[in-house]
Formats: sequence, structure tokens, C-alpha cells
Amino acid sequence: MKHIPPLPTYPESLWIQSIEDLPSFPKLQHDIEADVTVVGGGISGITTAYKLTQAGFKVVLLEAGKLLHGTTGHTTAKLTAQHHLIYDELIKQEGKEKAGLYYKANQDARKLMESLIEKHAIDCDLQAQDAYIFTNSDEYLHKLQNEMSAYETLGISGAYLDRIPLDVPAKAAVRMDGQSQFHPLQYMAALVKMVSQSGGHLYEQSTALDIQEGPHPKVKTADGYSVTCKHVVICSHFPFYDGYGFYFARMHAERSYVLGIKTNMTYPGGMYISAEEPSRSIRSAASSDGTPLLIIGGQNHKTGQGICTINHYEALQGYASQYFNATDIVYRWSAQDLVTGDKLPYIGRITSSSPNVYIATGFKKWGMTSSTAAAMLISDLIQEKSNEYEELFAPSRSLSLKTVKNLAADNLDVAKHLISGKLELTRRKPEDLAPDEGSAVTVHGSRAGAYRDKEGKLYVVDTTCTHMGCEVEWNDGERTWDCPCHGSRFSITGEVMEGPAEKPLKSVLME
Repeated sequence: MKHIPPLPTYPESLWIQSIEDLPSFPKLQHDIEADVTVVGGGISGITTAYKLTQAGFKVVLLEAGKLLHGTTGHTTAKLTAQHHLIYDELIKQEGKEKAGLYYKANQDARKLMESLIEKHAIDCDLQAQDAYIFTNSDEYLHKLQNEMSAYETLGISGAYLDRIPLDVPAKAAVRMDGQSQFHPLQYMAALVKMVSQSGGHLYEQSTALDIQEGPHPKVKTADGYSVTCKHVVICSHFPFYDGYGFYFARMHAERSYVLGIKTNMTYPGGMYISAEEPSRSIRSAASSDGTPLLIIGGQNHKTGQGICTINHYEALQGYASQYFNATDIVYRWSAQDLVTGDKLPYIGRITSSSPNVYIATGFKKWGMTSSTAAAMLISDLIQEKSNEYEELFAPSRSLSLKTVKNLAADNLDVAKHLISGKLELTRRKPEDLAPDEGSAVTVHGSRAGAYRDKEGKLYVVDTTCTHMGCEVEWNDGERTWDCPCHGSRFSITGEVMEGPAEKPLKSVLME
């Protein structure tokens, strides 16, 4: 019987664990002025701040938690324009010209990142790799053939293959040539230092709550301070400020899962992702001591919905053992991504009536290049430079009938979970919970959420999401409370971890 190594007890990202030189910054504790306020300390926010400080702008960056500990710290870190099966779909949905622009935008972003790594001699384990989409399903063979035809139409360098270098079941694949992979936080740590050295002001633990719009908008923080500026760039994953753009109704949140494994097998190179579900993503990496690792990802689902979340890790655990002879599983983590109705990100002015407030969101699991493309576009808009991608990514762009139908389906799903959550019968009580167990429970005749830690301490919160009133569900894989409607996530004490919610869950007193 094949040995299946156990999962780590707690989630931990390889990238975060293996970064040693990431600087820390103070909390904003005074009012300040700037040319540009950037909200969000991930790759899109920091790259935007880098480009603008290099151009001579005075930039203030606000991060609600710790820099690079959000989605950027939980990526699979593929630098590629191969964003799953998208080019055939884009040609049919948007036309050849826009599909070509999408490819070019992401190629430009990858090339910028690689040029910055070379220019500044950033040690981030950058490696050239070809990217593969593979399938073992007869149903997907024609989809891969159509995708290869799209590559040929758009002039994308690649090939259609009936086998792949990796020893996993595969009947066909499409390869995109000349892509790359890297250590995202080592790269971003270098940019953070350059932003600071160029006069940028960075603040951690500084949550932006609202924007007072106008010719000189004010970004207001949870602690009552403000940043007065000329431009605001919202890079907070889910926009903390909506500006009547109704983004909560125009995107849905998905979670996916990752394992970092040791194996005694020889890896043939390349970055891989399966065409069919359940998704499987594979690439190589190295731990902090240089030990070779494989990064195995997948198991996508809408946030707060689906099977018990630890089962997603267990599915990857079985896959890693079956096909890669995993000798040890040293990391496990998950990430949250936002998906728009037409699968193109929203990058640009938040609404047509807000010329100096910009947004970057909806990267659909491909945030490395998409975030960098966003920084390039938004920095151009602020500098009043023309950018050929402005119309393609404009948040106020017109939507096709198919996209409208997709959004309608998403919002019907929201309504279903809103109603079902209110009708759910919860029979468990807080005293029923074992150590390190969480669950919806009944307290004083009402639904609540309880978690008992390993030492036996009990945390009880109101499970009504503070965004729009849906009932949150327990995520046992991450030990969080997740909203199935719009993807807000909360800690065991109720603090907001992911938007669109801005206020914490209420604590419930036990008598």
C-alpha cells in the first residue's frame, strides 16, 4: 500500500515562510497628504507604487494587515499568459483584436517583471518554463484543439501535443512557449524597498474604510486618520470602496488549495494545469533550505460553498501520493480569487463619473501578470499617457448577453444561499465542540458560530455576515468563517480577513 504522508496541522504558505528580508512598516497615526494613495499591499498595489514613485510622484500606500500576506503570498507564482482555456473563448466573445490585446497585455507584464528582476539583480529564483494545459478527458480534446487554433490565429508560440513530459494521465496538451516561474515575495520585497527608498510612505495595519471623493479625495482609515491626495488606486483584492460600481454583484469569489511536497521523483520541468475539473496545477519550487519541492494545487470552489474544506486538501494529498510519490507534505495553503462575469479583470477608473479613483480587481487566479498589467495601465492613466489596454479592461465596459446571464446566475446563487442560511436548522451547541473544532451552533435560540481552540477556549460569533446579511459557514481547512454569498471571510474572533465586508462579526456572550 502506497505511503500517504500526513497534512500539516495548520496552513502555511511556502512563500511567506521562506522570506526573511521583508521589511515592516508603522501604522498610520496622523493625517497626511500625497499625490497618490494606493490601498492594498499586494503585487498590484506595490507595483503601482513602484512605477509612480519612479516617475516622481509622492505615494502613500495603506495595507490593512501585513504587506504581501494576502493573495500575493498565497499564489502558485506562475509568470504566464497561458490563463487556462481563455483565448478561443475570448475570440468568440470579444473578437480577435481584444483577445490579442489580452495576450499582449500579459506578455508585456511578464516581460516587465523579468526586466526588473534583471535590472535590479533581484534574487527570486526566476526560471524559464514552458506552460502546459493538459487533459485526460475525451470531452476536452476538442476544447484543446480549439485553443491551439486560437494560438495560431493570435500568433502565440506553442504546440498541440499528444503527451506531456510529466508522468500523469494526459491524452493531449497545449503548450505555450517561453513562460516563467519565480518566488513572488522575494521579488516583491525588492520592489517594496525601492518604493521606500524612492520616497514612498508605506503603512501596515492601516485599514482604509471610505473615500470622500472630489478633486482632492480623502481616504479615511478605521483609526480616524485620512490621506488627502489627487488620485486613489484601490488594489485591496476586493474593493474596499464601491463607488456605486456594484462590484459585489459583478464578481464572485473562489477558493483553491495548494500543497508543497517533497518527492524522490525527478521533475522534468514545465508548469502544468489540467483543463478539466477537479483542477490540478503543478510546478517546481524550493524550500528555504534549498530542498526541491513540487507545488500541487487545485480543487476550486466558490467561497463558503461545497464540501468540508479539509477534504480539498485530502484530495490533493491523494493525488500527490499517487502520481508523485510524495515523501513528505511540508506546506499547505489556500488562496481566494475574484472572477468577473466575462473573465476579464476590472482595471481603470472605478466608474465613469470618478475620474481620479481607480480599481484593479477580478484577476481570476492569474494575478501575477494581471496585477502587473494593472499597475502599468493605472500608472499610465495617472500620468495621462495613452494605453492600448484601457478600453479592454475598463470597469465600465459594456457586457455581452452571455456575461449578463453569467452574472444573473451568480446573483441567483447568492439569493439561494441567503435564504437557505436563514432556514438552516442548527442542532449543535457550543458545549458539544471538541478542541480545535468549529461549527454553526445554537445560542439563546439563535444561530451562532463557535470554535474551541486546542487549549479549550471558546470563541462565539454571530454568523450573520456584516456585508449583506448572509450566514457564514465554518471553514475547517483554514479555521475561518466564510460567506457563501460574496466571499467575505472572518477570523475566529470575527475580524474581517477578506472583503467586501468592512465590519467584524459581532461577538456572542455566553451566560
